[in-house]
Amino acid sequence: MTHHHHHHHHEHREQSLSRAFKIGILINIVFIVAEVTYGYLSNSLALLADAGHNFGDVIALVFSWIAIYLAKTKPTYKFTYGLKRSTILIALFNTLIILVAAVFIGWEAINRMKGAVAIYSSNVIIVATIGIFINGFTAWLFVKDKGHDINIKSTFLHFVADALVSAGVVVAGVIMLYTNYYWVDSVASILIVVVITYSSIQLLIEAVNLALDGVPKQIDIEKVHAYLSGQQGVESIHDLHVWGLSTTEIALTAHLVVDNTASDELLDQVVNGLHDQFGIEHSTIQMDKLGKDICCGACN
Repeated sequence: MTHHHHHHHHEHREQSLSRAFKIGILINIVFIVAEVTYGYLSNSLALLADAGHNFGDVIALVFSWIAIYLAKTKPTYKFTYGLKRSTILIALFNTLIILVAAVFIGWEAINRMKGAVAIYSSNVIIVATIGIFINGFTAWLFVKDKGHDINIKSTFLHFVADALVSAGVVVAGVIMLYTNYYWVDSVASILIVVVITYSSIQLLIEAVNLALDGVPKQIDIEKVHAYLSGQQGVESIHDLHVWGLSTTEIALTAHLVVDNTASDELLDQVVNGLHDQFGIEHSTIQMDKLGKDICCGACN
C-alpha cells in the first residue's frame, strides 16, 4: 500500500521559484554582457573568468528551471514515476559544465602569468562591485527554497560563491590600481577556479549519490530503521530501501514482519510518521504476519 503526501503550498512555492528564475536569468545575462565587454576592453582575465563562471551559472539556472517543470510531468506506462529523475541528471550536468569552465579559466590564467599585460583597473573595480550586488541579490532570490532541492541549493551556492569571487576581483583591481602588479589579475583568476572547483565537487558527489540510488544526504537510515522497529507490533524489518526519486522527493520501500497484535491503523501511522519525521513522500510498505517464510532479499 502506498501513500503520497502533497501540500497545497507546493504550487505557490513553484510560482515564486519560477519568478525567481526569470529575474535571476535576466539580470545575470545583462551583467554577463557588460562583464565580457569591459573584461575585453580592460584586458582583465579575472573579469572574463568571472563572466565565464556567471555564464555557467545562468546555464545552471536555465536547467534547474527546466528540471522543476520536468519533475511535474505525470507518470506514464513507460515512465511510471514521471520524469522526476531528470532533476538528478540536470544536477550532474550543471556541475560538470562548471568544472569544465573552471579548467579553461585556470589554463588561461597560468598562461597569462608568463607575460602580464596592462589592465584598466578602475573598470575592473566598478564592474566587479556591481557583480557583488547582482550575485548577492540572485542568491537571495533562492535562499528560502535551498533546503528543499539540491538544484536550488546548487543555484544558491553558485551565486554566493559568485558574490565572493566578485569581491576578490574588486580586491585584485584595487591592488593593481595602486601597484601596477598586473599578475594579481591571473592570481585572482586561479583563486576563482579553486572556489568554483571546491563547491562543484561537493555538489557532484551529492548528485552522483542520488543518481546511484544512494540514501539522500538529509536521511539517516539508521534512524528510519529505529523508527520502524519501534512501532507497536513490528517484530523485524527487511528489504528496507531509501532513495531519491528526484532532487526533492524521497521514496522508501520496506517489508515489516508484524505479530498478531498489530492494528489495522499501523500502516497509516507508519506512513504518516515517515512523512512527518523524515520528509519521505513516497512510502511503499508490505506487512507480513510473523511465521510466514518472507525473507526474499538481504534480511536485516
